[in-house]
Amino acid sequence: MPSNARTTRLVIVESPSKAKTIAGYLGPDYLVEASVGHIRDLPRNADEVPAKYKGESWARLGVDVDNGFHALYVVSDSRKQQVAKLQKLAKEVDEIFLATDEDREGEAIAWHLVETIKPKVPVKRMVFHEITKPAIQAAVANPRDIDRSLVDAQEARRILDRLYGYEVSPVLWKKVMPKLSAGRVQSVATRIVVERERQRMAFRSAEYWDILAQLSVQGRVEGARSFQATLIALDGDRIATGKDFEPTTGRLKPGSGAVQLDGDGARGLAARLADRPFTVTRVEEKPYRRKPYAPFITSTLQQEGARKLRYSSAQTMRTAQSLYEKGYITYMRTDSVNLSETAIAAARRQIAELYGANNVPPQPRRYTTKAKNAQEAHEAIRPAGDNFRTPGEVAKELSTDEFKLYELIWRRTIASQMTDAVGNSVSVRIRAVSTSNEEADFAASGKTITDPGFLRAYVESSDDETAEAEDAERRLPNLVKDQPLTADELTAAGHHTSPPARYTEASLVKALEELGIGRPSTYSSIMQTIQDRGYVEKRGQAMIPSFLAFAVIGLLEGHYPRLVDYNFTAAMEGQLDDIAAGDHTQLDFLTSFYFGTQVAGADEEIAKAGGLKKMVTENLSAIDARVVNSIPLHVDEEGRQVVVRVGKFGPYLQRKAPVVEGAEEEPAEDRASIPEGMAPDELTPEKVSELFLAGNGDRSLGDDPSTGEPVVVKSGRYGAYVQSGERSSSLFASHSPQTLTLDEALKLLSLPRILGKDAEGNEIVARNGRYGPYIQRLKDSRSLDSEDKLFTVTLDEALALLAQPKVRQRGAAKPPLRELGPDPVTEKPMVIKDGRFGPYVTDGETNATLRRGQTPEEITIEQASEMLAEKRAKGPAPKKKAAAKKAPAKKATAAETPAAAKKTAAAKKTTAAKKTTAAKKAPAKKAAPRKAAASASE
Repeated sequence: MPSNARTTRLVIVESPSKAKTIAGYLGPDYLVEASVGHIRDLPRNADEVPAKYKGESWARLGVDVDNGFHALYVVSDSRKQQVAKLQKLAKEVDEIFLATDEDREGEAIAWHLVETIKPKVPVKRMVFHEITKPAIQAAVANPRDIDRSLVDAQEARRILDRLYGYEVSPVLWKKVMPKLSAGRVQSVATRIVVERERQRMAFRSAEYWDILAQLSVQGRVEGARSFQATLIALDGDRIATGKDFEPTTGRLKPGSGAVQLDGDGARGLAARLADRPFTVTRVEEKPYRRKPYAPFITSTLQQEGARKLRYSSAQTMRTAQSLYEKGYITYMRTDSVNLSETAIAAARRQIAELYGANNVPPQPRRYTTKAKNAQEAHEAIRPAGDNFRTPGEVAKELSTDEFKLYELIWRRTIASQMTDAVGNSVSVRIRAVSTSNEEADFAASGKTITDPGFLRAYVESSDDETAEAEDAERRLPNLVKDQPLTADELTAAGHHTSPPARYTEASLVKALEELGIGRPSTYSSIMQTIQDRGYVEKRGQAMIPSFLAFAVIGLLEGHYPRLVDYNFTAAMEGQLDDIAAGDHTQLDFLTSFYFGTQVAGADEEIAKAGGLKKMVTENLSAIDARVVNSIPLHVDEEGRQVVVRVGKFGPYLQRKAPVVEGAEEEPAEDRASIPEGMAPDELTPEKVSELFLAGNGDRSLGDDPSTGEPVVVKSGRYGAYVQSGERSSSLFASHSPQTLTLDEALKLLSLPRILGKDAEGNEIVARNGRYGPYIQRLKDSRSLDSEDKLFTVTLDEALALLAQPKVRQRGAAKPPLRELGPDPVTEKPMVIKDGRFGPYVTDGETNATLRRGQTPEEITIEQASEMLAEKRAKGPAPKKKAAAKKAPAKKATAAETPAAAKKTAAAKKTTAAKKTTAAKKAPAKKAAPRKAAASASE
């Protein structure tokens, strides 16, 4: 303990690691201690409510809504020991410095510390945006008072989120399912993901064709000689591309003025253009210039962390927090793109040293943010200090994750102060006249970069995996108008329109930022919350909403639309900013929202509805739980409405025949299970029919005339199959479970087919196996080129085939149907191959069969990566073990009887109880340094 003869100061920060770093910059007269995040918060449950408040009507909220929205704060059990330590230290020092983070959350923690510790000595607030010795010493020398407006804004957010969550969530418990939650930002984020899935479900693919021409310049030329051009017009009419089609119908948009080519038309035109002269009709050259990207803010750091490093939002922020606390970067929760004059000078110096003075622009670059409701309070995220340390200088001091993120931040900061990338772009139009006098116009474009400028340091990635990188060049030959060209090859190319891509964490953060919803400190926790609540599942990088999310969002949209309105939620962020600026009061803001009171800045629709309290109590009876939990899919060919029902034991399919007027009985109702992990957009009409076939039992085709045994179609794990007695056989790819005939089934059941014996008496058999149809003699086999050959191949043909040398061993790689490029997750090359069960995508280690309705031509990199990630998550199939025969177990489905379902649930509950007991014996995990209360409730 320091000597009483000297002035001693207690510095309180948020995390132990930050305390350790700062302690090294201060002298022996300073004690540095951590609060370990928030020391108090609103009570999380009834057990945390003090006894004297338990009888109050507002106790469940933790907020006295009738008396100025007074918040009831309690110190959690996990923080009581630390609070006692801080209280003891506060009595032993002469002065206290509160050095919590410089955002609203940090300001509120500082205020809570004062309110809880109740120190008798002077208290000062010190703030800094980087943990370096000069910054810490400057903060100590220039303290300020706690900014009560910032505290009020944070407290208003915390209370607002508590009222929203605690008043709306019970509605979900009553109408959807117990233990669900709603949140001011989490519900809006979930709605964004659900809306994208609705678009994918409504999407109808369209096919369109064009022609790719490989053209070359005649005579001797320098540089590139050949290039590729694409058909863009025919007889003056533009050729249709993906943007010309309606996403919900797959038809050309009315008035598009485009011509849709089909496969036959494209191939025919290509044939008519073969050997015809091609001529350049227009050449346009323009200068190319690209300005640098702004320095990182929280959202763009998370986006690029996901794109380049494949980090989740939580991983990016966790790593950035570590870099900040160790003094390597500035504060990582910011929406400002500003750089200090010191930082700009440091960047310009380093650019000159590393890249040359010619890459330093004459004037420093300054940026302004375009994000809605940006606070612009801090600097952008950059390397700490007045002289940036290069990645090479810090490599040995950082973990792998820390180094990668530091390098990303360093490169982005340096690039933001470099010169523009410049070059030239050229667009060319080419015409050919077919043998039928059709005028076909082709287009090609090129780009050359003469000075990369900032691209030497940094190239931004895109959410579109197929997008061309900024530094990519496309070189064309030097072309002039009227120049003749030769068509070396003309290829008819087919395309399919693709549904809108699912959100990733990075693109969802970007969407929230653009809408002005949420704050830098909350983006990461929102991504985690919507996954923890079971509303969204990550598959690879894609975020897929659950059917539960559909039900919750459907209820909120139908009965509380204002609460999930994007503009309303963004406007609330603006009102919180006004409170932080001292322009509005916390009391007016909360009163207008909860009671609907008309005050300046109040939302008219909320006020008209009487406020949140009235909305969730008076309108409850109008919500039909059955309607809320029914998600319409489509009407089938027999006029039956097919819906997904969100039940207590999971989602399931339901279909019901239309009501017949005058009928005495209700129409019959069918149910079927939905396989675990199936995404909503995968429930196509074809898939639904297949699931109902499985869910309702077997489809009888009749009896086998030779045995008298029934022949039935069943649905199994690997697709539909036919069975009769002990015999079974998978359906061919050309078969449909709904239309398979008895004759076709009997042919399938005739397999394997014995063809006869060879001269040595060895039996030769035609079989259908994992790798397709084949013939077999002992351990020797040869593939057949079609499944139909299984029924027609003769003994002589089989012997001739077996006499030939093997062209390819079983399992050897066939030529891929399509190469997709590297997997965004594993970076392994992905290809689509043709297999026994149809086309499948593989990265060399994991295989995933294409889903029904998908074709090798239309599958995207995102979809392929998602399918492989799902397959990897399931792990390898369990090995079969020899066991005594048992009576067949009854197959359980999501539509099982209530009694059976309760019995299953009880068994699960017993298992869970055993796990809980075991978990209680394990040592408790140490609490995270900072757990933002606002983030937790949102």
